[in-house]
Amino acid sequence: MGWRTPRSTWWWIGRKCAWLPSWRQSHTPLGRCAGSSLRKWIWKTCTVRLRTEFYKIWAFAARSLLLNLRNVFAVFEMFFWPGVAIFSVGLLTRFLKLDPDTVSFILIGAVSMNTVQIGQLDISYSLLYDVWSKSLKHPFIAPVHLSHLILGAGLVGLLRGLIVFGVMGLLSMWLFDMDLSRPGFWGLLFFLSGLFLNALIIGMVVLTLVLRFGHRAEVAAWAFSYLILLLCGLYYPVTILPTGAQELALVIPLTYFLDYFRHFYGFPCLSPHPLLYGFSQCALYLAASYAMVNFALKGALKRGALLKLSE
Repeated sequence: MGWRTPRSTWWWIGRKCAWLPSWRQSHTPLGRCAGSSLRKWIWKTCTVRLRTEFYKIWAFAARSLLLNLRNVFAVFEMFFWPGVAIFSVGLLTRFLKLDPDTVSFILIGAVSMNTVQIGQLDISYSLLYDVWSKSLKHPFIAPVHLSHLILGAGLVGLLRGLIVFGVMGLLSMWLFDMDLSRPGFWGLLFFLSGLFLNALIIGMVVLTLVLRFGHRAEVAAWAFSYLILLLCGLYYPVTILPTGAQELALVIPLTYFLDYFRHFYGFPCLSPHPLLYGFSQCALYLAASYAMVNFALKGALKRGALLKLSE
């Protein structure tokens, strides 16, 4: 019997040849087998990692969902304030005897305001609840990233925002004859996407303020979104704003999504491509706000703020 190459040697050769293209792997000893094994290992690693990432995101989503379901006032405010907004604004339009398209213009603002506000509150509450309960350090002890917290809370905010949009939309159609079907499916989809992207940006800005200022940033969870909505032409076109305010409105992506949705009701667009401007600004602000949150978290860790806001 002649000398035979040990199996471990062929395994090592196959592993070294796994990076080669498939046509070269087939011409190397055990190359095809090793390449197949490597691909299986990569697939298994990726699927396990994706499953782990999903569980981490779902953990924060489940926490946010439980906090909302167990809090009667959270469920109450999700329907009370949107109902008050749609009734008060709708009755005002009847008193002023406005034409149907102008009524739709104003009701779109009311629906948008409450959808964005409800959507961003879940992201803001993801840290504010920990600040109020003096347990801010606990979410960051676990092997999770800030992105898991934001995505998990954002999913619940998306769900609650869709419910609010649906309820207010049905009330608007039933009580004030608003035609929500005019923009069509894609028009509604683009508009809702813009609303929730803006809610995500506002929520991350609030998280940045909470990590930087702690309890003092509580008011930002409610005030910041209303300030943005005031500038972007909630119940009026931005052209009636003062000159400086108009320029600020043009750098707020929500302005373009409201502009896009209202053009289906006969109002002229301020820009030739509102969706392009809106989504481009959203992408820019999402990257900037996420970088700000990470920077604020690193600063809080250096200052020991997480321990100071915990027991």
